[in-house]
Amino acid sequence: MPRWEAGADLVVVGTGVAGLTAALRATELGLRVLVVTKAGAEQGNTRWAQGGIAVVLDGEHEPGDSVAGHLGDTLTAGAGLCEEVAARTILAGGPAAVRRLRRRGAIFDARPDGTLARTREGGHSAFRVVHAGGDATGAEVERALLASARDGRLTILERHTAVDVLRAEPVQVGPRPGSAVSGLLVLDDAGNLGVLAAPAVLLATGGLGQLYAATSNPEVATADGLALALRAGAIAADLEFTQFHPTVLYTGPQARGRRPLVTEAVRGEGAVLVDGAGERVMTGVHPLADLAPRDVVAAAITRRMNATGTGNVYLDATRLGPDTLGMPFAQRFPSVHAACVAAGIDPAVDPIPVAPACHYACGGVMSTVDGRTGVTGLYAVGEVARTGLHGANRLASNSLLEGLVGGERVAEAVALDLGTGLADGHRGPVRIGNPVARIADRDTLQLTMSRHGGIGRTAAGLAAAVETIGAVSVDSLLRTRADVEDAALTLAAAVLLDSAAARTETRGCHVRYDHPATDDLAWRRSIAVRLGADGRPELMRWTAMGGAA
Repeated sequence: MPRWEAGADLVVVGTGVAGLTAALRATELGLRVLVVTKAGAEQGNTRWAQGGIAVVLDGEHEPGDSVAGHLGDTLTAGAGLCEEVAARTILAGGPAAVRRLRRRGAIFDARPDGTLARTREGGHSAFRVVHAGGDATGAEVERALLASARDGRLTILERHTAVDVLRAEPVQVGPRPGSAVSGLLVLDDAGNLGVLAAPAVLLATGGLGQLYAATSNPEVATADGLALALRAGAIAADLEFTQFHPTVLYTGPQARGRRPLVTEAVRGEGAVLVDGAGERVMTGVHPLADLAPRDVVAAAITRRMNATGTGNVYLDATRLGPDTLGMPFAQRFPSVHAACVAAGIDPAVDPIPVAPACHYACGGVMSTVDGRTGVTGLYAVGEVARTGLHGANRLASNSLLEGLVGGERVAEAVALDLGTGLADGHRGPVRIGNPVARIADRDTLQLTMSRHGGIGRTAAGLAAAVETIGAVSVDSLLRTRADVEDAALTLAAAVLLDSAAARTETRGCHVRYDHPATDDLAWRRSIAVRLGADGRPELMRWTAMGGAA
């Protein structure tokens, strides 16, 4: 049983851009906020984001560009599953969110005239991606937010793992009956359980990249928030749409875990994809060629690798230098250059070996643009959330933007809900038991997901994955951080595989080799999932209007 208890108005789980933005704004609104992270505060997903923030800034945009143009590109990339109102709301909030971030101290790359430098990435019709440190935008965003968070007004509880969202006994809460959030059960590194009592819990835990053997995500990206939400009774959707970044640095077939990202902005500046024979990969595949949406590029690379029997293709950036970039490659892309040099590659003379790897979860916990879920007092923001912005495939560099806009909006929603008494379940009695969950062997799970649940799925492969993972899964007490992470990955694999098996078409970043066509009549809708009374996933079709079908 828990040994200690602490209280707050809002508990935020995660220290990425979305979580810190929400925590800072909630503090400004007068809420008592406690931020929880299972690692160090600086070890979240955000610092690994290279490309930038896609935003149409007032007075600093390409002639002819507009929020409407940005929305059009987002809807195109989303392949029919974006929710237009939600997407428009988030994109329109971008300029103000970036201004507030700059007031918090974030420094972006500028042109000689003082305006912000902009680049173009895959799927964008204009140069609208602002960046920092060349290819270190996430690191600069995280630096600025953490500096603001460490001014003494915000408490960050490091090295504490969120185990379960606690709920009061069913009561009438505002206009909705049901179990309201009453806090969070957490586990410290010594194995001690504790309770953080709060009427509101915000999940800002990032994605699920560690489901796969190769990913651009850090080791903390283990689907924690998705599992917490599902076990708390929330609904998730679009989980089959796992985006694979087309270009991570390939260092051999035995490499595992996080691999260095080669930002899409390198292609935005003119680099091209070629195979081992020097033949262009994207010629004739898409009108935007190497700047096609990520799902198109990743699928094309995978087809070329399969055709040539190789584990990678190459990104030829040898023509990018002072004449084309206005500066040396190492200055424009310092993170990429450093990773290449560490692998014995000189991008000035050597094509960079690259391959797709798991990058971003387009789906997640169903929430409004204000972060509200179907569970009173439970909120979700950032990559863990499914707001309708990304649809079947995220447009490049929309993620940091969503975190900034969503973080502020959810803080204001929590303040409103607490002020009106909507989120007020923490005063009811709470049952706390010893946490038990199903856990699969992580190595087997990752290899199986990479083989059957990555790019290019089939009914037979998905069924084999379910069987293989089930055979290495056991019910276990959650005694350590690794136990909690492995339980989250096991649950995430189950709901992803079920969703992928149900969607018998190819759409966005969900590619079915046995169903290569897109079927708008049957499948221009989301698949939602919740846990049944027996703890097993239950699938539902979800219309674009946000209702069960």
